Amino acid sequence: MKRFANYTRENLWTRLGRRLLPIALMAAPMALHAQTVTLFGALSNFDVLNDTGQDAHGFEIEVDGVTPAQIAYTFNATRYGSSKTVAIPGGALVRWQSPYDSATQSFTTTTVVPPSFTPTFGHSCVLTQVVGCDHYGLGLVYYSTPPTATAYYWLVADPANPGQLMRYSGPKVQVPQPTVTIVPPAQIGNPPQVVFQIQVEPPPPPPIPEPVPQMGDAKWVRVYKTELQREVGLDELIAENPAVPQNDAQLETSWKLLQYNPNTHGNSGVLRNSGGLNSGSRSVLRRYEFFKYTGKYDPIDHTALCIDPTCATADPSEVGDFIGDQNAAANVGVPSITVSKVGNGNVNGTGAKISCGSTCSALTAAGAVVTLTATPPSNGVFTGWSGACTNLDATCNVFVNDQVAVTANFATVFNLSVGRSGSGTVTETPSGTDRALNCGSTCSAKFIQGTAVTLTATPAPGLSFVSWTNGCISSVPTCTVVIGKDTSAQANFK
Repeated sequence: MKRFANYTRENLWTRLGRRLLPIALMAAPMALHAQTVTLFGALSNFDVLNDTGQDAHGFEIEVDGVTPAQIAYTFNATRYGSSKTVAIPGGALVRWQSPYDSATQSFTTTTVVPPSFTPTFGHSCVLTQVVGCDHYGLGLVYYSTPPTATAYYWLVADPANPGQLMRYSGPKVQVPQPTVTIVPPAQIGNPPQVVFQIQVEPPPPPPIPEPVPQMGDAKWVRVYKTELQREVGLDELIAENPAVPQNDAQLETSWKLLQYNPNTHGNSGVLRNSGGLNSGSRSVLRRYEFFKYTGKYDPIDHTALCIDPTCATADPSEVGDFIGDQNAAANVGVPSITVSKVGNGNVNGTGAKISCGSTCSALTAAGAVVTLTATPPSNGVFTGWSGACTNLDATCNVFVNDQVAVTANFATVFNLSVGRSGSGTVTETPSGTDRALNCGSTCSAKFIQGTAVTLTATPAPGLSFVSWTNGCISSVPTCTVVIGKDTSAQANFK
């Protein structure tokens, strides 16, 4: 465990060459609707114990519906080292495997069958010597196509081909992969609804169709949950990190029996945990513990017959070996843009229904680009953007990858006019927003409200300066006027 202690989030992004956006965007299988893409990162790392009854020499994850290019990260702090990702028909395959020593005709690395199964909190098998226990995980690129299915397999020696590995011929690894669906709120600023779902596998078809549809094997699951007011990274779902929920105060589901029922396909063997996030939460984490069911089954259709007829509680005699832990998390944001205004003016947006004026907030698709245009009133000027835009141009393009806020700054302008009695010139600092004030030729200019304008009077040769009157009252050649309304001043020469 000490060897992994310095594997920080910064190390992770450095190793990835910063190919992902820096908000924990590794996404495991997730179920999203095209109109409601609000999931910024679904993370999944898991501990798994070898319950095949024989030595294993590797592990394999099959991800259907994606390409190898979409798998940006795989967890490689394993006893088998780095993984290899290859394309397969309809998906991609990630494999960790032991080298083979041809001299001894044996694999050099092994995951043995542990003598007992103990809950691991989902993150205890990273580069450790825990007997029979390994840790795996993978992540997809930002906005990747969600996988259609994910399955895990132990790899064992192929007796027909020395030096080769094959999938264990028994049941697949029984640690279900969570999917996450997020439904955006009806109003911007309210929390979205976040749904975590796991589903157990149906039983394999019998060699000969039986007259009574058979239920699948049952398993117990316990669920722990917590929320954080920040995003989390894949590296935080390991190494005894306190972000992972694990104490009784975080227990969300005490015991739930999952069993595939062929008569109720839509919700068969499904555990769904959902709800809106708490105010300010940016991520939700769940940890699943899976145990074998050792109670009785109906001899006709294989229905689990719990001591509690509702199977809402687990009698100790019905809880068998620990199967594995699954840590899952989702970094959540609702892509939206909110425009605020300082001063009078209007902002319109293309790519989002912004007309501010009246509509200053809008939901967008994740990754949308919204073009905002600021229009000042006739007695005002646009002075620049702040927030997600920072330029001074009236038009700004905003990339919406989260809940973004933009402020358009406007200022009121007033006219300053200068008269002269006698011959001389007047200059000012700073210059006007429309044109320079230089009497001489031009004796008026517009200035932003609150501007302090310093006027300097210069008499013509042979004359002298007498005083300032009207908006400036002074007997010296310089006079400062703070613009709060249309203002006039007069320089007097003789």
